[in-house]
Amino acid sequence: MKIGLLTHSVNPRGGVVHTLELARALHEQGHAVTVFAPAQAGQRFFRAVPHAVSLAPVGPAPPDLGDMVGDRIAAFRSHLGERLQRERFDVFHAHDGIGANALADLAEAGVIDGFVRTVHHLDDFADPRVAAWQRRSVAAATALLCVSETWRERLREGYGREALRVDNGVDLQRYARTPDASDPTLAQRLGLRPGVPRWLLVGGVEERKNSLRVLRAFLRLRLDHPGAQLVVAGGASLLNHDAAARAFQAELDAAGLQPGPGRDVVLTGPLPDALMPALFRQAGALAMPSLTEGFGLVVLEALACGTPVLVSERAPFTEYLGDTVAAGHAVYADPLDEASIAQAMRQAIEPARRTALAAAVPPVCRCYSWSRSAARHAEVYAALIARREPVPI
Repeated sequence: MKIGLLTHSVNPRGGVVHTLELARALHEQGHAVTVFAPAQAGQRFFRAVPHAVSLAPVGPAPPDLGDMVGDRIAAFRSHLGERLQRERFDVFHAHDGIGANALADLAEAGVIDGFVRTVHHLDDFADPRVAAWQRRSVAAATALLCVSETWRERLREGYGREALRVDNGVDLQRYARTPDASDPTLAQRLGLRPGVPRWLLVGGVEERKNSLRVLRAFLRLRLDHPGAQLVVAGGASLLNHDAAARAFQAELDAAGLQPGPGRDVVLTGPLPDALMPALFRQAGALAMPSLTEGFGLVVLEALACGTPVLVSERAPFTEYLGDTVAAGHAVYADPLDEASIAQAMRQAIEPARRTALAAAVPPVCRCYSWSRSAARHAEVYAALIARREPVPI
C-alpha cells in the first residue's frame, strides 16, 4: 500500500514519535510510506528515518494559537493538493487535528476519498476556532483510532463516534538497560551528580504534565535527600505554556533555586534524540503523574531502560500498568495531591525496584510491539480501501 501519514510537527512530541515509529514499521513490512509534516525553512525531523518525508512549508508561528493552527491547516492542504495532482495514495492517516482538517478539506473537495484519524488525546481550547477544528477532525474522519480504551470511551460519549484501539510499541533494541557511550556524554552535558537520587520528568513544563506539583513534591524530598536532582526534559511544543513556565519559575524563586546543568533542578530543553535512552538510564525514576495522557509512551521506554516509573492512578495508566505496579516496577500517585506524588517519588527510587528491573525487561514492554501495531494498522487501511468495517479488537 501507498500510505501518507500526517503529523503536526517535526518536534519530538509523543504523537510525532508514534507516527515515525509506525511509519518505520510499515516501511519494514514493505509498504510505501511518506510522512507529511509542516516545517519552517531549515527544520527537519529530530531523527533519521528510512521512509520518505515530505515537509509542508510554513512561516514562523504567529503568537495567536488560532492563527497558527489555521496557517498549518492551509499549508498542509496546499502541499497535499499539489502532491495529489501528480500521484495517488491508497490511504491518508492523520495523527492530529491539524492534518485531519486539511484532509477533511480535501475530502470535501473530492480530492481524496476519506481518511483515518488517530486521536491520541483531546484538549480543552478556549479559542472557538481551534475547538471547532478539533471537533471537525473527529467528526469528519472516515475511521477513528485510539491508543487506549479511555479515549475510545471519551469519543463515544463526547462525539458519538466509535473508534478502534491500536497499540503503541517500544523499540527494545533502542531502549535497552545496558549503558553505552552516550551515558557519560549525557551525564557531563547535564551535570548529573553521581550517587544521588534523581527524578526525570519528560515533556517540559506544562500544566498537562503536572510539572508544578512534581517540582513541589521534589522540594519536599530534597530536605531528606541533599544533592538530589530533578531533571525536566523536552518542552518543544506548538502550544503556549508560558503561564505554566511562570508558575514553575516562581516556585523555584521562592525556594532560592536557579535551574541549570549540575544544579538541583535541570531544565534540559529538547535533547538530541540519540541521548534519550541514556536519559532514562541515568534517572533513578521517571516521574509522570500527568493530568491527561493519550497513553504515556515514555513509560514503556523508561521501563525498557531499567528505570522504575511513578504515574497517575488514573486511566490510561491503570489500563496497562496494573501488573507492573504489582511487580514493583511502577508506583501509582494521586496527581492532585503533592504529598502523594512525593511519597510515590520516594518509593520509586527504592533500590529493590531497579534491581528487579535489571533482571529482565518487564512483561508490559513485550506486550507492545511496533511491528504488531503496524500490521493492525495495515488491516484497518485495507478495510478502509475495500470499504469494509474493521473487526474491533
